This record gives sequence, structure tokens and C-alpha cells, in this order.
Amino acid sequence: QVQLAESGGGLVQAGDSLRLSCAASGRSFTSYAMGWFRQAPGKEREFVAAISWSGGNTYYTDSVKGRFTISRDSAKNTAWLQMNSLTPGDTAVYYCAANYVKSSGVVLTTVYEYHYWGQGTQVTVSS
Repeated sequence: QVQLAESGGGLVQAGDSLRLSCAASGRSFTSYAMGWFRQAPGKEREFVAAISWSGGNTYYTDSVKGRFTISRDSAKNTAWLQMNSLTPGDTAVYYCAANYVKSSGVVLTTVYEYHYWGQGTQVTVSS
């Protein structure tokens, strides 16, 4: 089992930066991939970024490429989402997600591939 705890959301102005963090606890001896999703009012939850268990593979949705960076620490128990050049279009509740994987290099990019979710943290970008 994996438990996730998120932090780092807030209210910022367009062009500012935020760093979200996600602390994972549980059976860390089993490999798990992690990802970030977001959900704006009236919209479906959408994929933002993902990282493999090894940390060596990442993937981003087109709208955040070049602005957002996903990473995880050497102990593989914390993930971050560094968000730069924020726009009002980035306003959403951001969720951390994880799931066990059999291969250390695989990335998971859909909500259906994740089983464990954080509580969500609100990111609001004003113009």
C-alpha cells in the first residue's frame, strides 16, 4: 500500500512559479511509478506529468512542456512538480498519484493506470 500527502499549492500571479510536493509512504520496497494530474471546475481530470520508478523516464502533456518539471528524490519516497511561467489556464486542483509497476522504467499517463491518489492541492493563477 502507498499513502500520499501533497503540499505546495497556493495563489499566485501569472508568470510566477510554484513547487508542489508529494510524500509517499508504505511498502517502498515495491516499485511504483508516480504522476501528477489536475482538474479544473467543470472539466475532467487530466494528465500533467509522470515519472518512472527509476526516475530516468518522464513524460509531460503538451501544454506544460518546457514549463513544468517532475522529479523524485534518491530514496524514491518524494515527488515534486516544479511549475514555472504559470498562466490562468493552469488553475486547477492538482493531484499526486502512484501505482505499483513491474518495470522500473515505465511511465503511467492515464487516470485508469493509477490506484493511489493524494488529497489534492489547489493552485490558483490570477491575471
